Amino acid sequence: MSLRPPRILVADDQPAVLEALRLLLKAEGWITRAAHVPAGVLALAEAEDFDAVLMDMNYTRDTTSGGEGFELLPRLLAMDPTLPVVVMTAWGSIDKAVEAMRRGARDFVEKPWDNARLLATLRTQVELGRALRRGQRLELENALLRPRGAPDLVAGSPAMQPVLRLMAKVAPSDANVLILGEHGTGKEVAAQWIHAASARADRPLVTVNVGGLSEGVLESELFGHVKGAFTDAKTDRIGRFELADGGTLFLDEIGNLSLAQQTKLLRVLQSGEFERVGSSRTRRADVRLLAATNADLHALAAEGRFREDLLFRLNTIELRLPPLRERREDVVPLAGLFLERYAARYGKPGLVFADAALAALRAYPWPGNVRELDHVVERAVLMAGEDRVHAADLGFRPSGGAGDGRARGYEEMTLEEVEQALIRKALARHGGNVSLAARDLGLSRSALYRRLERPSGPAAAAAERREET
Repeated sequence: MSLRPPRILVADDQPAVLEALRLLLKAEGWITRAAHVPAGVLALAEAEDFDAVLMDMNYTRDTTSGGEGFELLPRLLAMDPTLPVVVMTAWGSIDKAVEAMRRGARDFVEKPWDNARLLATLRTQVELGRALRRGQRLELENALLRPRGAPDLVAGSPAMQPVLRLMAKVAPSDANVLILGEHGTGKEVAAQWIHAASARADRPLVTVNVGGLSEGVLESELFGHVKGAFTDAKTDRIGRFELADGGTLFLDEIGNLSLAQQTKLLRVLQSGEFERVGSSRTRRADVRLLAATNADLHALAAEGRFREDLLFRLNTIELRLPPLRERREDVVPLAGLFLERYAARYGKPGLVFADAALAALRAYPWPGNVRELDHVVERAVLMAGEDRVHAADLGFRPSGGAGDGRARGYEEMTLEEVEQALIRKALARHGGNVSLAARDLGLSRSALYRRLERPSGPAAAAAERREET
């Protein structure tokens, strides 16, 4: 992955000067936009994103006071305080350059300029400006980004071998990947692994669960907003696309996007350009997109509920994760990984599974896939004694639990099990569409997500009921 070339806004009233600067910067592989009056400078700075501005101080013939430049400078910096501005002054006007720097300019060059010094000055300011913008994002990145490095990926079963081979092939590329699979199959772990094995591994991996966000909130989350864009917009906010610049953006539950949201996402994928909510300024981000869903997007596209052109953008590569019931060889190794993690967290080092517990883990059908296994092991660690996890600690019910295979009626289930069964049936009726399933169940989409992802067990359910009341 190569860094995008610097974009420089060059401003001068003399066409010959603008052309000379364009040719000089083009030879360095840089991109320039030119303006010959202050109004044009402001219009370009408002509409586009630049790494630096190189501007003259005078634009009216026979004017040498620098007043136009002094007026232009604070208006530029008000748009973007991190934007480096380098001023050009005629020889003998150093006092004006010093005054411009006092008002916020980063550096100056004299006319006629020395090519090497001008390029060195701009290169330094571009690097400093990018560093300032990275620093501006740091606090939010720390709250959002996943830990670097490849996650633990247990995949020794035959069903996972084709998946691993495909992941190894596509990870080093910049190709968009659509990750498919039932709830809880580990789609986010696969995305983390692909990012960690890519050339973007030293840049951010930013995750957004688009299925849990409302129409208005999603646009602000993805693209950011400016102060005053809506009632609660007290300050400017950086969106996830900007945070992921140079790295990877993972959009989970992509199948639940509305058609309006799909249109906005498609435009960004096609052009790499977007605007923050409430702003007309076009910004750019170099982002690799990974998306995931449990829905059948091809069926949704055939029904007109998912844009086919967006699907083609998303699924350059399709990666399908098998459910845990089809990779039973991985159940015990996964359980061992979770056991080690939770035993360390809850101060029970050396904890192991009893033979009966291992047999129960192997026999259980795992309708909630890897996520359910994770929750079951965490509960078992909390319930276990000092040295061993027994079958009873797993919380499986004797009827219809591990190894029974008999379908249970609702009267034999706990309240939480009935709730999960009804949710699975509603999702199946609507082809995995969470919005429609939530409507049938009388829930909001976010409430349904909480129920899908919460830890199992009476204590967790009681805690959620207390939260909702």
